[in-house]
Amino acid sequence: MVEKRPCPTSSLWEKGNKQGKRTCNRLAWSNQTTKPQGDTLATLSPLIPRIMSYVLSFIYLGIYWNNHHHMLQTCNKVTGSILWANHHLLFWLSLVPFTTGWMGENQFTAVPTAIYGVVLLMAAIAYWILQQQLILAEGENSLLKKAIGNDWKGKASPLLYISAIGFAFVSHWISIALYILVALLWLIPDRRIEQMLTTPKSEGTSNF
Repeated sequence: MVEKRPCPTSSLWEKGNKQGKRTCNRLAWSNQTTKPQGDTLATLSPLIPRIMSYVLSFIYLGIYWNNHHHMLQTCNKVTGSILWANHHLLFWLSLVPFTTGWMGENQFTAVPTAIYGVVLLMAAIAYWILQQQLILAEGENSLLKKAIGNDWKGKASPLLYISAIGFAFVSHWISIALYILVALLWLIPDRRIEQMLTTPKSEGTSNF
């Protein structure tokens, strides 16, 4: 029989859910201000950077949305530190629509592309802080700590973001490629937390 876990973080998830929807709406709105000047495919060419920026950012927000939901399911209690860490994460994610529009409108020029990376880097750091606060609240043997393991993706992502920020002043396409690479790393489904939540208690405890 699978052990049912209480969900004191439901209000926290609902707040993040509402903020995520608002951020996605702002992201969509920021890309509706410019329309193709014609009815041929060629007229879409100047808008390709905006379209690419929108798709990339939408994927990033979706990844954070899903992982945020799964991560909160592992927690049995909410502390003040967790609340502030959650606000910190939502703040950086709320800046994604602004940097997305700025980067797309300016055809991936150096400064907007670098600032886009700074926001992604800070969001990744904020996510890590929230993750650590959830682990701290549950103790060293927390379900989340067991699920993430060595968290190689979490360690590699900031390094790739920093590299992308630097490359923005050399070749913006290298920066964009690195942003896409990080998104692809996280886009691959990670079932560890789901498996930990659905593993019977007797099985889950025997493996650690």
